[in-house]
Amino acid sequence: MITNNKMITRCYLEITNVCNLNCVFCPKTTRTKHTMTLDEFDTLTDRLAGEVKFLYFHLMGEPFLHPHLAQFIGMARLKGFVPILTTNGTLLSQRTDILDALPHKIQISLHSHEGNGKANLQQYIDEVMAFAMEAARRGCIIVLRLWNEGGHNSQNQTILDLIAEHQPRPWMERHDGWKLTDNLFLENDNMFEWPDLQHEVYDEEEVFCYALRNQIGVLVDGTVVPCCLDHNGDMPLGNLYEQSLEQILASPRARALYEGFTRHAAVEPLCQRCGYSAVSKRFRKNS
Repeated sequence: MITNNKMITRCYLEITNVCNLNCVFCPKTTRTKHTMTLDEFDTLTDRLAGEVKFLYFHLMGEPFLHPHLAQFIGMARLKGFVPILTTNGTLLSQRTDILDALPHKIQISLHSHEGNGKANLQQYIDEVMAFAMEAARRGCIIVLRLWNEGGHNSQNQTILDLIAEHQPRPWMERHDGWKLTDNLFLENDNMFEWPDLQHEVYDEEEVFCYALRNQIGVLVDGTVVPCCLDHNGDMPLGNLYEQSLEQILASPRARALYEGFTRHAAVEPLCQRCGYSAVSKRFRKNS
């Protein structure tokens, strides 16, 4: 197994590829729409149990749309995973059941509001903060994300001021944003461009990525991909319904990708068009 029997840190398990928004910064997938059943989730998590630590319930899609989300969180915990959710935050007020089945962490992408041109920012932030502050009080780590610097960010200052109405300043500064209070954080980062086979190849002599080292993705149909940015399944390595994860990671395509990044080279066309692999070379010392 190419991970040298080390547990993979993160698996992005796509429980649905359906979303209730149409954000301008999110890529569009041509894959068939599907929402994972209880049996499918049970089977896939059985195949992943003992192999990965943190289980992220998304790759594409909005996990809060899933009717069995609370049950999935409980099942994941029982199998030894640390469950993490990423959401656009628009459905939090409708899913108070999640407050009784909280994962380890919930990441809320506040930049999705401006990315959709939706009205009533005040109501959106009020609903997000009501859920976030209660979840944080119950011990769940909440990360509010504004990953839109250099993009759709004209509302950022208004968003910060609305958050401050619920959690007054001063906030504790961090390298990536602020700690608002116990278990409640706000992150600020640049907008990034998703990799796409239609993009130009990045002109980088050396690149690096943690794909297959400490992260994998599993699409809603069971297809294993190297990372969370392969939104269209352009690098299928195998399918967990048909093979074990060990078999998939030992495949020639997976080994070539892994060994390529060991040499600081991107061998896959999609990786050659990924800004993250170009940026990630600064983390080489951890490879």
